Amino acid sequence: DPIHAIVNALRNALENTPPELAGDIIDKGVVITGGGSLLPGIATRFQEETNLPIITVEDPLTSVVYGVGKALDEVDLFQKIQKF
Repeated sequence: DPIHAIVNALRNALENTPPELAGDIIDKGVVITGGGSLLPGIATRFQEETNLPIITVEDPLTSVVYGVGKALDEVDLFQKIQKF
């Protein structure tokens, strides 16, 4: 099941997240974007599997482009985040 593989990847990422970021994720949730976030029931499944709030953005297809643009605008910050 591809969704199960994504859930496992999400869990793995959360397990390896530094505590100072993990607290924000627990409080604010996980934002899902892109075409995959449009799959029926995906947010509910992620929420059930992770016990975290899951937020789907208003326009998931273009939000990915905007996010990449922001990451490119702030390359130094993005590189620091990637190390986590």
